[in-house]
Amino acid sequence: MKQLLLGDEAIALGAINAGLSGVYAYPGTPSTEITEFIQNHPLARERGLHSRWCTNEKTAMEAALGMSYAGKRALVCMKHVGMNVCADAFVNSAITGVKGGLIVLAADDPSMHSSQNEQDSRFYAKFALVPCLEPSNQQEAYDMMSYGFDLSERLGEPVVLRVVTRLAHSRAAVEVTEPTPEKALSPATDAWVLLPGIARKKYVALLGKQDAMKQASEQSPYNCLTSPAKAGGEPKRGILACGIAYNYVREALGDDARLLKVSQYPLPEAKIKALAAECDELMVIEDGQPVVEEMVPALLGAGYPVKGRLTGDLPRTGELTPDNVAKALGRPTGAVFAPAKNMAPRPPQLCQGCGHRDVYTALNQVLADYPDHRVFGDIGCYTLGALPPFQSLSSCVDMGASITMAKGAADAGLFPAVAIIGDSTFTHSGMTGLLDAVNDKSNITVVISDNLTTGMTGGQDSAGTNKFEAICLGLGVEPEHVRVVVPLPKNMPEITRVIREEIEYKGVSVIIPRRECIQTFARHAKERRTLPQTPPLQGGK
Repeated sequence: MKQLLLGDEAIALGAINAGLSGVYAYPGTPSTEITEFIQNHPLARERGLHSRWCTNEKTAMEAALGMSYAGKRALVCMKHVGMNVCADAFVNSAITGVKGGLIVLAADDPSMHSSQNEQDSRFYAKFALVPCLEPSNQQEAYDMMSYGFDLSERLGEPVVLRVVTRLAHSRAAVEVTEPTPEKALSPATDAWVLLPGIARKKYVALLGKQDAMKQASEQSPYNCLTSPAKAGGEPKRGILACGIAYNYVREALGDDARLLKVSQYPLPEAKIKALAAECDELMVIEDGQPVVEEMVPALLGAGYPVKGRLTGDLPRTGELTPDNVAKALGRPTGAVFAPAKNMAPRPPQLCQGCGHRDVYTALNQVLADYPDHRVFGDIGCYTLGALPPFQSLSSCVDMGASITMAKGAADAGLFPAVAIIGDSTFTHSGMTGLLDAVNDKSNITVVISDNLTTGMTGGQDSAGTNKFEAICLGLGVEPEHVRVVVPLPKNMPEITRVIREEIEYKGVSVIIPRRECIQTFARHAKERRTLPQTPPLQGGK
């Protein structure tokens, strides 16, 4: 049976049908739809598969590792920068090994459509010395879930599945197989205790698996070498295409190519050498950073010509497209769509009616009296406060950095130092920074702009909803300096008064402007209107 699926949906359905027992994730574009699909799938609900959102990617990775320890199959999902958050647990999971199959889904974002960098998650797989799968289309994304779980259990190691935005958010027809049962509960019998004496032995065991990983890659059905002897053209150029780039090469050249498709790592070295032996040069085409392009010269020798992003044949930054790949291959490209004339640009803005708007209006009004102020921002919808009309933020670096950067600036003598952070981001990675500030009695004002959801990624549950006052008090913020306001224009005098009072307090203060996201409010109101209404009582009773 065929279904029309997004790449993310193909991954999710592939995992369910491969006997998944739990997905652990923190929402982040372009990975969010995987968990949402599992949450809403009838078979997942029937089986009671775990699918609640986690506080951050580190807790997600650790919980998935725990499910693997119990002998069941687990999937952990995140966008590429989430790999930075879970790196401690992820890298160490290669040392502990796994019992039940464990797939770590990393959704990379070349061109930074909704991200702060272009990092490539294949580096993490190489760093941890574990296999990596990189589907070239939605069908492979579906098929690789069962294949990846089997590979993980056979090797006793986690497997990274790396996708990019273009694959995650495009649709194709996918041939779907019948679902298989979940694995039975069978906890690991060996100790996963990384005391140095044990970890050293386990690391040697991990190194001992590298030949098996390489052999699996050489034999993989996803690493395919097109016979170079059949391709014409001068000079004899070989092409090594990774993941989604394979489609762009085929679109440009059809079958007229000496081509090695790579969708499983470690690199299939024998296949690369076989291709190079028939060619005068290789061109590496990969979406993301030049991971393979940097590795191939070490394999073939420094004198063998290797082209790609590093040589300027392909753009150094941004995602690949059929046009820039065709141009690199010397083929004509299609017409590029020019922007419409006389059309003003429309930069992203906070929604009309959003509570964050009232927060920034109040902040700007108060801080106008403090010419040396700085507002340290964070990751979320409210990051748009850096743009007109508010232009309030001085920084936005990574999840949770607002509080710790404000603390560091205050340590240096900056006043006033204000941090603004969202509710979901605060529980993701802001709480520890607030604890540092409390312990140091830092002179900062923290604004937790609480819209009761994870708004930027579509309205997923926020881990700390209705708990923020208790969290702040538990971390040691003085009760009289944990203030809650309702961000509405009519409340502006109260909000500005509270902000001014807390800025003047010489210590850590927290202001919580709380109003539901306008998007989820509208959605919830619509849901309430469609619910069956209770019929009125008869007879006037």
